[in-house]
Amino acid sequence: MQTWDALRARRNVRRFSPEPVPEADLDRMLEAGRRAPSASNWQPWDFVVVTDRAVLQRLAGVWQGAFHVAGAAAAIGVVAPRQEEARRQQLLQFDLGQAVLAIAVAGADLGIGTGHAGVEDQDLARGLLGFPEDRFLAYLLSVGYPADRPIAVIQRPDRRPFEEVVHRGRW
Repeated sequence: MQTWDALRARRNVRRFSPEPVPEADLDRMLEAGRRAPSASNWQPWDFVVVTDRAVLQRLAGVWQGAFHVAGAAAAIGVVAPRQEEARRQQLLQFDLGQAVLAIAVAGADLGIGTGHAGVEDQDLARGLLGFPEDRFLAYLLSVGYPADRPIAVIQRPDRRPFEEVVHRGRW
């Protein structure tokens, strides 16, 4: 798939087939996240990959919106250092967003779906993933092949019209 097609095909997947995702494909997605742009080349992320079904089911409990993790073939935890300073926190969130999108687009390129989730229960996340106290689980991505339809270019996306979103020169 070409980059433009992968961008137009990427969608949030919440129901997955039982088919496992090859390790080489997971590694390719992780490499995309590792190569994501980062402010001053900070690269504040670490990724924890989970494929164990029992852990995935428990990991779905980190937030009420993470239910889809339980049925995924894998999950990628995006772990980051805690930041006290507001400016560093803003940069962190921007960098993490870049990494998450890179992972998701790389997955779409491979026909693999992702679904993102926030994290509320940091104690549960730390107990399951084992990351250090000075870090937190920022985001969780469920990963797998969609149960409903394959990843393909979305011809009529449910998005605001281009003309409504784009302003040239001024609002």
